[in-house]
Amino acid sequence: MSHAHDITEADFDTAVLARSREVPVLVDFWAPWCGPCRTLKPLLEKLAGEYGGRFELAKLNSDEAPSVSARYAVRSIPAVKLFVGGEVVDEFTGALPEGPLRAFLDTHLPDEAEKLRRQAATLADPLARAELLNQAADLSGGRPEIVFDLVAALLDAGLADYAAAGLESVEPRERDERWLKLKARLDLAQGPGEVDEAALRARIEADPKDFDARFALAALLAQRNDWSAAFAQLLEVVLRDKADARKTARDKLVEWFPLCPDLKAVMNARRELSMYLN
Repeated sequence: MSHAHDITEADFDTAVLARSREVPVLVDFWAPWCGPCRTLKPLLEKLAGEYGGRFELAKLNSDEAPSVSARYAVRSIPAVKLFVGGEVVDEFTGALPEGPLRAFLDTHLPDEAEKLRRQAATLADPLARAELLNQAADLSGGRPEIVFDLVAALLDAGLADYAAAGLESVEPRERDERWLKLKARLDLAQGPGEVDEAALRARIEADPKDFDARFALAALLAQRNDWSAAFAQLLEVVLRDKADARKTARDKLVEWFPLCPDLKAVMNARRELSMYLN
């Protein structure tokens, strides 16, 4: 069954307004002389087939539909409008590439995996969220944005080993800034291992340049969410070292700033870091 068809001004109300009360209808206002229209139309037809009935594509020659074009303020083409329940719910002008076009459609046409993801976002219990997100990840074939939500829920639930497996499942080419942030959270959750805090503090007192002890203590403090104290240990390394340890401490601070929910602690640490580096 085809999910893309040509329509005319005469059947617009039936093919679009009435039909959109049953299924979303994407209307492509085009014209034969329009170069970008020739690029966009086959892409829309391809996606209509791939989405398998989640929307219908109605292609309308705007030159032959002046009344409809005027009614919906079509001033340049290609103009694409999504109708749901007889109303325009979103639109764009110009020939979007496939990625942004898919994002446009997915915002309004969630599949079962996306519905589960949205349902999970309403749950306070991280284990319950993780359960729904695990189903969503399976249904989507491991869609990265769903896997990232799953990893976050697993970390919230204290299940670092499962979170690590989720992060590793993401293809390297899909590891973006969110992946890096979750990896930083995971590293903190896994912690510095078995450490003796008193022994670390004793080492630092005996030798303020025992940077290994400062790094280990900072990780322990960050794991406890004592961010100001964790930042302070790393800032001491930046202040006291001019070589590799300083760079490591600086990089760790930059990595941890987005993880800290205490904006004041972050601002103070950023200010001190800037002072020490200048």
